[in-house]
Amino acid sequence: MKNTSISLFGLFLVVLLVSSCSRSEDGQLIGALDRPAWNGINPYGMVYIPSGTLHIGQSDQDVFMTHVQKTKSISIQGFFLDDTEITNNEYRQFVNWVRDSIAHTVMGDYIVDDFGNEILDWEYDIDYNDETLDEMYYEGDMAFDGKRELDTRQYKYKYQWIDWQRAAHGKDVVRTQLIEDEEVGIYPDTLCWIRDFSYSYNEPYARNYFWHPAFDDYPVVGVNWKQTKAFCHWRSKLWNSFKGDEPNTEEFRLPTESEWEYAARGGHDLAPYPWGGYYVRNAKGCLLANFKPGRGNYPEDGGLYTVKADAYFPNDYGLYCMSGNVAEWTETAYVENAYQSQHDLNPDIKYDAKDDDPDVYKRKVIRGGSWKDISYFLQTGTRHWEFQDTTKSYIGFRCALTFLGRSINDF
Repeated sequence: MKNTSISLFGLFLVVLLVSSCSRSEDGQLIGALDRPAWNGINPYGMVYIPSGTLHIGQSDQDVFMTHVQKTKSISIQGFFLDDTEITNNEYRQFVNWVRDSIAHTVMGDYIVDDFGNEILDWEYDIDYNDETLDEMYYEGDMAFDGKRELDTRQYKYKYQWIDWQRAAHGKDVVRTQLIEDEEVGIYPDTLCWIRDFSYSYNEPYARNYFWHPAFDDYPVVGVNWKQTKAFCHWRSKLWNSFKGDEPNTEEFRLPTESEWEYAARGGHDLAPYPWGGYYVRNAKGCLLANFKPGRGNYPEDGGLYTVKADAYFPNDYGLYCMSGNVAEWTETAYVENAYQSQHDLNPDIKYDAKDDDPDVYKRKVIRGGSWKDISYFLQTGTRHWEFQDTTKSYIGFRCALTFLGRSINDF
């Protein structure tokens, strides 16, 4: 009887303790107790870049006397960055997802979720030989040599994004005015290999570079700025669907110009190249990146065109090909005197140019130089730009993700 009384008393104390914790009956400020756990993340294929400061700008002579990259001290919030440029095979995962979503829509493969919404049934197997999907293929006069080929012009990705700048600075704006709808054709422009070089035989690359297994691990090219933004949105959607009920992270995005330069320097302030040295060759005379040596000895560095995304040694942050191979899109709008006007804390200048805007508003910063550039464009401080709706055989990208917290060592 005594033991039973002790047990009942112990159970009463446990219930009282749980009750007081959940309702904070003792009057103490202890915060909400129903918060989900958060142990940080470490996305596959990405490298953590810690918060820090650097001097952005030209590390060597301003050869062209542009005066658009004057030295300035800035501070950068920690973030993740892909250790390589996005490869053909990684981008193909996105292309295949869009292709399959179109096929499911045509086939009418829908299910109803817990909220009564119709969504695509991704568990349903797709038979691309089904006649129902004939509309996804070239037909009639568009068919070539009797081949059954998918019409990649139909591969369009629809998504929404929020204009945070307008939300912060606009007056009397309503939510519907902040939500932007985008529809982007996402298949790479493979013909850029021919268009970029007049009187030059590059048709084999136009026919094979994106789809052939030989180039799976090479950086994707022929994608414009808006296509990279669509990829980042899809990648965020893919990540969040996997994480389920866990708190969503920041969305994948392009790195800002300042983030890119900070990461490229590999922790070496004022380093002219990602490897930290002043020259493009090592002590043995070997070239350290894929670019245009001398007066045009393209294959001297080991690659006539692009090379695998993890070729050459990484910098001290573990990032490959931050100089050469392909130049890379950034989030930042190109403005000549940007360094003089932007803040020194996470500096960035954004402008979401519309299709009917003047061309000068459509300039976006590209960084790193490419396989067809001279070594000047490989320097970490050299700025350059391209129009956001332009595709080139020498421009690719990699994704960034803002780190949430002080340091990854806190987790």
